[in-house]
Amino acid sequence: MANNNNNGDVKLIGAWPSPFVMRPRIALNIKSVEYEFLQEQFGSKSDLLLKSNPVHKKIPVLLHNDKPICESNIIVEYIDEVWSAGPSILPSDAHDRAVARFWAAYVDEKWFPNVRGAAAASSEEAKNAAVDQLKEGMALLEGAYVEISKGKDFFGGEKIGFIDIAFGSMLAWLRALQVMLGGVKLLDEEKTPGLCKWAAKFSADPAVKDVLPETEKIIEFAKLLVAKIKAAAASS
Repeated sequence: MANNNNNGDVKLIGAWPSPFVMRPRIALNIKSVEYEFLQEQFGSKSDLLLKSNPVHKKIPVLLHNDKPICESNIIVEYIDEVWSAGPSILPSDAHDRAVARFWAAYVDEKWFPNVRGAAAASSEEAKNAAVDQLKEGMALLEGAYVEISKGKDFFGGEKIGFIDIAFGSMLAWLRALQVMLGGVKLLDEEKTPGLCKWAAKFSADPAVKDVLPETEKIIEFAKLLVAKIKAAAASS
């Protein structure tokens, strides 16, 4: 990515498999901001992370001139404001910005918990319930995409925007989940044709393609994660 002379010192504390860490990485790429990626080790938290985010103690954390900014969507908004010379991520219209924030929150609060639920389900009943919720969510997001994109490639129109980053960061996990669940179709050519085209365009974008991990790598990591979650549940 091209150098931006107004960067200051930019570091990102995170880990490659985290969809929430992928968000600021994509935003920084869109803005052509060079940064140092400080990777946390799975299962442990560095002193820098605990010092930088003492409230939630989790990734991602953006360090800009040693000042920490926490929470993925807040970081994306910060990047959009600070490096305003680059392509805009949030819409200029106040209503459109509110809509973008609404759907980004929906992905985090309603949709993604069902991804976790389906992956870690201990019974067939629990898995099927989570999958049904995910399919309902995909139908809602398909409708939102059709309405908001107005026939263009992205939720953000001609270019990747706030909703694209919020939801697109989940694509590697979504694809992995489809495989892990034995071929369940969540991105469905018949039921979510708009999202299928969008996902292909998003994944191929220069700001995204080197950030989204391969499906197989996510599956390997997810198996470790699920085993850890189940072990913790069994011992509690």
